[in-house]
Amino acid sequence: MGTFEVGVVLVTRHWGPERTLPRWADVRDMALRAEALGFDTVWLEDELLWRPSAGTPLGFWDGISMTGAVAAVTSRIKVGSWVLSALHRNPGIIAKTADTLDEISAGRYVFGLGAGHTAPGQAHSFGLPEDRTFSRFEEAVQIIVPLLREGRADFQGTFHAAHDLPQLPQGPRPNRIPLMVAAQGPKSMRLAARHADIWSCFAVDRSDMVEFGPRITAIEAACAEVDRDPATLGRLASVDLHPLEAALDPNGVWIGGSSEQMADQFRAFRDGGYTQIALFPAPSTVAALEAVAPVLALLRADDRSVPAT
Repeated sequence: MGTFEVGVVLVTRHWGPERTLPRWADVRDMALRAEALGFDTVWLEDELLWRPSAGTPLGFWDGISMTGAVAAVTSRIKVGSWVLSALHRNPGIIAKTADTLDEISAGRYVFGLGAGHTAPGQAHSFGLPEDRTFSRFEEAVQIIVPLLREGRADFQGTFHAAHDLPQLPQGPRPNRIPLMVAAQGPKSMRLAARHADIWSCFAVDRSDMVEFGPRITAIEAACAEVDRDPATLGRLASVDLHPLEAALDPNGVWIGGSSEQMADQFRAFRDGGYTQIALFPAPSTVAALEAVAPVLALLRADDRSVPAT
């Protein structure tokens, strides 16, 4: 069994009842503390604007800018996009962005990619399309993957095109940047099984294996459909974490409790077939990250106790 990786998603938007807005200095401090504490990856959100059904819209800092900035100030931790939206950008430029971020990070970048979503209307607010989201994503992948894996793309589709396009310049890992595809449904899971190094999914109602267990079955079925060995695909679960809560959530909506209880909840994902977990901590503070440090120590002890094969 390989090492189970634990990452943290750095919030770059308004959060909480007070609508706290992290400034760049806050994001930087969180990233540096996560690196010092031994997290495997820091992930940066890529959203534009959320319009809740009631209340004031929630704003986001630009995900690419924040990812590049975090990559520049860190030195060891992996830096990933959770996840770049194919709906919001030209696919050829997305591939160029990936190599640029890998260059800034000196080969530590994890390229998370997703179809994007229209709810709650953020694309419309920016004058971007909101229809046929998966079809647009499927075409974008037919440009992005050849650029990243072969260094060139030539494609004409209904929504996207690339005309004898070379991937120039390339960063420190030509054709080898790890690609993570976010996929919740059957069509996108097949796309992930066909192209991704890592498949990722996120909590909708629960942050436990009651919700996430059936997804392992689904992604393995998708691998079978495209004739891929599922053991070659990394699997990441993105979950909600309340590390300062002393009690467990009886409904499994978020992970919390004592360090040992949190470690047990992480182990359930590891033992259930996931290779990584990405945490959305609430509150999004350095203190919340520090509360996870004993949990990381328990998991690392697990790794050391497994005899070498």
